[in-house]
Amino acid sequence: MIADEPDPTPDDGSPPPDVTPDVVLAVDIGAEAFQVGLVTPRGVLVDRLRAPVEADVGPESHYTELAGIVTEMLERASDQHGVRVRAVGVGCGGPASRDLESVSPRGALSWRDFPLRSRVADLTGLRVFGDLDAKALALAEGWLGAARGHANFCAITVSASITGGIVLDGDLLDGESGYAGHIGHMVVSPGGRRCHCGTQGCLDAEASGVAIEVITGRSPSEPTYEIMQRTGRLVGRAAASVCNAFDLTLVVVGGSVALGFGATFFHAAQVALDDQVYLPYSRGARITPSRLGDPGPLVGAGALGWRGIRRSARRDRGPGPASAVSGPAGQPPNAR
Repeated sequence: MIADEPDPTPDDGSPPPDVTPDVVLAVDIGAEAFQVGLVTPRGVLVDRLRAPVEADVGPESHYTELAGIVTEMLERASDQHGVRVRAVGVGCGGPASRDLESVSPRGALSWRDFPLRSRVADLTGLRVFGDLDAKALALAEGWLGAARGHANFCAITVSASITGGIVLDGDLLDGESGYAGHIGHMVVSPGGRRCHCGTQGCLDAEASGVAIEVITGRSPSEPTYEIMQRTGRLVGRAAASVCNAFDLTLVVVGGSVALGFGATFFHAAQVALDDQVYLPYSRGARITPSRLGDPGPLVGAGALGWRGIRRSARRDRGPGPASAVSGPAGQPPNAR
């Protein structure tokens, strides 16, 4: 259940199930805007604020914008909603180090090796749990969205950059440096455009929002039909490789570019996927839009926060049984 407000009181007069004194402060570092919100243990988005990312300003100016809405949301949490903020969850585009200790997101943000996690921790006085935005999307979609009930799937974010997250047997994969599932650096056009990573033809260099603007000279918000089709085909091609490699049949795609391109993008992506999944275990794989829509990035950031809280509690308790990404009865994700 995703809503901007908690569920109304049931007809029998019992307390609404999603009203809780505990929330996570969710922070989404987007290519075009900062967003913050309050997310309950059942994924209800109680409140949110947004601040646009201004172009051509310095890193401290960007941080000041973020700090302003974070501080305001903390005040609203106590003064307006009467809830306790347990921790902070942050989703951010890459490049970024593990736990967002250092971030250099692409797009209008001027942050380069910016110490995001420590700055937010100092600002709030709370524990901060951060990860890449597509991994946050994977948690959110597995918890409450298009992948609910699925233990194996891939989530892809197509926005200023392209990132991904993979869930196998209920576990969100991390990898050595936290980049497991980072689909943006799969080569989809051999000998194609030079990528910032140094190779040629990476998905990020061919189909991201930044790449589209460089290739066309136009904002991704003003695409041609051909660009929407091409972007979908390239994402579908990369998705096919992931499905074949990891035995998957579901790919959930979010991000401002993919969702903005809509049906044209998703049809082209599905056709490209169908053309390359002939293995018995991946045949029939499908690409679907993020079901959570506009609140999705904040719900994903909230999921990171709740996962961090539960991981910390489990470490404090010692070894015990682990549960899957989607907790029982709508409880927050608890990836191992």
